Amino acid sequence: MSDSLVVCEVDPELKEKLRKFRFRKETDNAAIIMKVDKDRQMVVLEEEFQNISPDELKSELPERQPRFVVYSYKYVHEDGRVSYPLCFIFSSPVGCKPEQQMMYAGSKNRLVQTAELTKVFEIRTTDDLTEAWLQEKLSFFR
Repeated sequence: MSDSLVVCEVDPELKEKLRKFRFRKETDNAAIIMKVDKDRQMVVLEEEFQNISPDELKSELPERQPRFVVYSYKYVHEDGRVSYPLCFIFSSPVGCKPEQQMMYAGSKNRLVQTAELTKVFEIRTTDDLTEAWLQEKLSFFR
């Protein structure tokens, strides 16, 4: 039945990478981009980046295919404090194949739980991913 929601497992190697990423000591922005391997029905690592700005990250995301991103971002609060929130960004561009969109949507919650993330955001076009957008989203978490 093609209408049923497919929930993909998370690749064990990716689980370990996410665990290490969560406890990284570096203070630069970094990202892990993940995709669904349709044949294995598994969320896998696509690419990893160090010292990457939101604008650079935006250019790494495909415009017509969904992706999951875990982004470690150096966030300077209004009062001058600095934090390094881990953000989960689901890039689900308008115009992707419905089947693909369903596989990603069905797998999102499991991946968020596996990575133990609380700052979960979604973009519908890669153009939405800007520093201003991210800072606005993070401003809700004091």
